[in-house]
Amino acid sequence: MLEYETIARSKGYDVIAGVDEAGRGPLAGPVVAAAVLFANDSKLDGLDDSKKLSPKARENFFLIIKEQALSYGIGIVGIQEIDKINILQASLLAMKYAVEGLSNKPNLLLIDGNQNIDSDIKQWAIVKGDSLSQSIAAASILAKVTRDKIMNQYHEQFPQYAFDKHKGYGTRLHRDLIRKYGPCPIHRRTFKGVSEFV
Repeated sequence: MLEYETIARSKGYDVIAGVDEAGRGPLAGPVVAAAVLFANDSKLDGLDDSKKLSPKARENFFLIIKEQALSYGIGIVGIQEIDKINILQASLLAMKYAVEGLSNKPNLLLIDGNQNIDSDIKQWAIVKGDSLSQSIAAASILAKVTRDKIMNQYHEQFPQYAFDKHKGYGTRLHRDLIRKYGPCPIHRRTFKGVSEFV
C-alpha cells in the first residue's frame, strides 16, 4: 500500500496527498471527494480500498485517519451541479475542492482513476489506486463515510426511499421505490433509472 508513496519520495516528492471520490454511480445524492496527506513515516495496518472494508471497519479507520493525517480536505458537489455538468466533471470538481481544502499544500497528488483534476500541483493518476496507495485508500474511506452520513440524513427527510439501506445506489429496492413514488429532490434527473420518471 506504500509502493507509490515510496516511488514518489525517491523522485523528490515529500508532501504527497491521496485523492479519491465516492458516489459516482448512485441515482441520488451528492458526489463526495476527499484528499489526505500523511507524514512520510505514517503506516496504517489493515487499511484498504473502502469498498473492501465492512461499514464498522470504515468507521474505525475514518476516526484514525482524521486523527493521524497531517491534513485532509473534503469536497462535495450536489445534485443540481451533477445534472448540469455530468457526473465525471462533478467528480473531478469534488476532488479539486477536496485538494483546495488541505491546510498543507502537497507537491504531488496521487489520484484514483485515469483522470487528472484542474490543479497546478503535479499529479499521478493511478487506476485502482485505492488498492495500491495508502493515501488514496484513506481518501476513499473519508469520502465514502462522509457520503454515507449525508445519505443517512437524507433518509430522515425522505424515509420512503430507504436511503439508509442503499445510499442512493441503483439497487432493485431503490428502483422499485422510484417507480412507486417518483423521484424526490435529491434524485439525479439525468441518470437512467430516474430520467424516465421525471
